[in-house]
Amino acid sequence: MAEADWRAHAAAADAADPLAAFRARFRLPLAADGRASIYLCGHSLGPMPVEAAARVEDVLRPWAELAVLGHHQGPAPWLDFHAPFAAPLAALVGARPAEVVAMNTLTVNLHLMLVSFYRPTPSRFRILIERGAFPSDRHAVVSQLRFHGLAESALTEVAPRDGEALLRSADLVAAIEAAGDSLALVLLPAVQYRTGQVLDVAAITRASRAAGAAAGWDLAHAIGNVPLALHDSGADFAVWCHYKYLCAGPGAVGGAFVHERHGDGRGLPRFEGWWGHDVASRFDMGPQFLPSPGAAGWQVSNPPLLSLAPLAASLALFEAAGPARLRSKSLALTAFARRLIEARCDGRVEILTPTADAERGCQLSLRIAGGAGRPVFAALTAAGVIGDWREPDVLRLAPAPLYNTFSEVECAIARLAGALPPQ
Repeated sequence: MAEADWRAHAAAADAADPLAAFRARFRLPLAADGRASIYLCGHSLGPMPVEAAARVEDVLRPWAELAVLGHHQGPAPWLDFHAPFAAPLAALVGARPAEVVAMNTLTVNLHLMLVSFYRPTPSRFRILIERGAFPSDRHAVVSQLRFHGLAESALTEVAPRDGEALLRSADLVAAIEAAGDSLALVLLPAVQYRTGQVLDVAAITRASRAAGAAAGWDLAHAIGNVPLALHDSGADFAVWCHYKYLCAGPGAVGGAFVHERHGDGRGLPRFEGWWGHDVASRFDMGPQFLPSPGAAGWQVSNPPLLSLAPLAASLALFEAAGPARLRSKSLALTAFARRLIEARCDGRVEILTPTADAERGCQLSLRIAGGAGRPVFAALTAAGVIGDWREPDVLRLAPAPLYNTFSEVECAIARLAGALPPQ
């Protein structure tokens, strides 16, 4: 297809896009020269919803006008401020509202979940993760092993096969089965951060539970990106952040899922705090901890209202756009990007992200031939295409359906092709 035809195809797709109006509801960054940048980095930090500032002001105003009375007065009293987040978050992760809570940050939530779900015994003590796990997950897991007096050798790590970039579900299941009665916990990402590969949550959870191990999931790169069904999968717990595809801002409050079969907390240790106490008697200030039902019982402290407020703006956009339309456009954007790379880059760009719809979301992870990735990434950034780089050799671009366009994808890949070194 000629270059003009690619541009015409992109323009036609944008004209027919039912989500086109949502782009105007985000503040998108400018390039260094003042021109509009092409922002393809929502897998790292989502752009700011226009309404986020007003949502924060809605918290600041009663603080100024009511002070402590804001806990009980005003349009959104602070005591119940976090409660409306459960239902829309549950819809995004495929859970029931009582199974979901917005609290803390991702790694803090992971530690809280590990307190409850990693309970090693002399015979069942191993934790299975991927060898390329996001560093914070690995740090958390290894520190938990040490806390329990165990060596790092209690970690089972599964890697892609030699010469391959992606994990195989069959290899993960085989590793779970091989660990057998020694396996206490499986912790994996629903979307692998470096490659963008979507893992089979249901199949791996089944294998984990069949082995007698708890199944936990990191949804940092999955929530707001790909369809999820945590409740139906039977996962024991999951944790995530909201600053990537959910566009809740840097350092935003995180989230957690606890399957309803664990909701009363019986038989599970946990770190307790007053905000996890049952709402009806929380302010009786009694000495005994009576947990709130469901995931809310894992809260330890007051919710950070100024951090929650931007998430409210973003969740409203996700609800208005609808999951089916978001998923359809997401797949179309990445498929278009793949076709452009194949047509324009002369085999000099390897796409690591799987092709199958069920195995990918918004992200495309690229490897540039000849070790030229770093200079190409720098050239793209200078040209106003904002993606990111992951050592040692991966360039990540993520066209997100709420705010990116087909024309942006066409332009970004044209600039990528132009930045490649001569053959």
